[in-house]
Amino acid sequence: MKEIVIISGKGGTGKTSIVASFAALAKNAVLADCDVDAADLHLVLRPDIKRTSDFSGGKQASIVAEKCIGCGKCKDLCKFDAINLDGVANELIAKTYRVDPISCEGCKVCVEFCPVDAIKFEDSINGQWFISDTRFGMMVHAKLGIAEENSGKLVSLIRREAKRIAEEEKKDLIIVDGSPGIGCPVIASITGADLVLIITEPTLSGKHDLERVAELAAGFKIPTLIAINKFDLNPDMAEQIEEDARKRNMKVVGKIRYDRAFTDAQIMKCSVVEYTGDGVTEDIKSLWSNVIYAL
Repeated sequence: MKEIVIISGKGGTGKTSIVASFAALAKNAVLADCDVDAADLHLVLRPDIKRTSDFSGGKQASIVAEKCIGCGKCKDLCKFDAINLDGVANELIAKTYRVDPISCEGCKVCVEFCPVDAIKFEDSINGQWFISDTRFGMMVHAKLGIAEENSGKLVSLIRREAKRIAEEEKKDLIIVDGSPGIGCPVIASITGADLVLIITEPTLSGKHDLERVAELAAGFKIPTLIAINKFDLNPDMAEQIEEDARKRNMKVVGKIRYDRAFTDAQIMKCSVVEYTGDGVTEDIKSLWSNVIYAL
């Protein structure tokens, strides 16, 4: 079984559109959308959700108002200013203490030192993850809640489930839509992968962010390839990117022309290679062939 992870140094490079096209060309792969902070592969693949599960990336404290004696020990110890004296009244006091769920970091200090055991410490639900069927095969994807953390844990969960499905269904390829940037979700996306494909664009910001994510991939010693989307909008910058790639011993295996088919295909909820049969589709097919050859 092989796992290809497609990432980018920044958002908006066309990464997800290329992943959707790869899914159409592979036809028999397991798909994983690990861009959990802004998942959108489902918009193109229109998955039929078969299973929905809650995701808990940590725990959170909450005060049981009926037990609170108003001593203030929890507030004094909280380093995150997450506890306030604005809870409901009980038989002992006019106001009880309350934990602000947004500010709470789940450190458990208040739980350990409450003299009357009035603080619960329970799993926090940070989002949901799904196993779905698409026209190109099974897909594992997720939705992280607004302002929720622990996205790296969720990414690891999605990849683990995708591998389990691939093993059960005897699939030999997993295609992962990774997160952009160089943060925790990206590290969780590429760790242990067989091949990383970085999608970039011929702009100064695209070049700069490519350099950062290329250094990250190199640090994990994962075979890494590069593709330049919309290369014809700035051929000089595209040449600079190719030159920089050679210096890093990384190969540019695809150059995709600018085409409104990317946007039009998204509007029609289909991949680029399904929407049009020539031009940009030939570029993507050539890229796909080079990526498969590199495996």
